[in-house]
Amino acid sequence: MSLRTLTWTFCTAGITLSSAPLGAEQLFRGDSWSAVASDRKAAGVGDAVTVVILEATRASSRLENNSSRKSQTGGGLQVGGIDESASLQFGGSYSGRGEVVRAEQFVAQMTATVIERTGNGDLLIEGRQNLLINGEQTSIGVRGRIRPQDISPENLVPSSRIAEAQIDYDGKGFVSRSAKPGLLNRIFSFLGIG
Repeated sequence: MSLRTLTWTFCTAGITLSSAPLGAEQLFRGDSWSAVASDRKAAGVGDAVTVVILEATRASSRLENNSSRKSQTGGGLQVGGIDESASLQFGGSYSGRGEVVRAEQFVAQMTATVIERTGNGDLLIEGRQNLLINGEQTSIGVRGRIRPQDISPENLVPSSRIAEAQIDYDGKGFVSRSAKPGLLNRIFSFLGIG
């Protein structure tokens, strides 16, 4: 093959390739792309997010009631040589006071799963953690709606940032049974004696 034929073949191949439509695949997808230096945060269904539960409540109620009553009745009778008088008094007082103070603090950390992404981008999460410690079974559950911007770079979200939060804490075992009043105490309490 001569140099002239070889040059002609390459030119024809070049013209043919340049006239064919070129296609490229898009490498950037805005919905799932994250920067090289960013941390992995929950963004879609099935992703995990760690919930830091820190709930503290304090409630107090105070009632004071005082009442007193005094009734006095008296009379006299005088007929001829009879002179009698009588008096009757009733009295009573009541003083009562009651106070209830309740303070609770619940601290836990658990992982929940994104179960749905809403139309506005919020994430519905749900998670349950079961623990068995020294015969005491404890169950912690969390469910609610979070905003993606409330998730920290460490993939943590505080419980105070969960909308429509449902946080359950329940335990069964010796300690739970011991904390409940006995049958006689419950009967006396129902009757108002204890």
